[in-house]
Amino acid sequence: MRISEAARRLGMSPRMLRYREDLGLLPPVRGASQERGQERGRGPRHRQFGEADLGAVTAALQLERRYQVSPASVAFGLRVLSEPAVRAAVADLSRRLGRLPEQPGRALDFEQERALRLLGRR
Repeated sequence: MRISEAARRLGMSPRMLRYREDLGLLPPVRGASQERGQERGRGPRHRQFGEADLGAVTAALQLERRYQVSPASVAFGLRVLSEPAVRAAVADLSRRLGRLPEQPGRALDFEQERALRLLGRR
């Protein structure tokens, strides 16, 4: 379905749906030859929305309402989950703010090394 129909079914404007797509809150468009809405040799091409797209937007809307956050916040949460460097930076900030405990010290490393040595003897 076209964006106007998808937006109508979701109860939002096509502009808001495009914004959500720009944030990465929709599954990527299938097909390696499609880049930024264009297909090679055919000129501009409009995205077709399927049930998976509508389901993803609905899931994001539920998160936004439940936790009272913006679409941009949900998109950033996805980046934290999928990009190790972003996850590490957020974890570091969280430790600095006292929201996460400091990383375990050398004692845990010792226990891990000990367990690995014992497993290696078998």
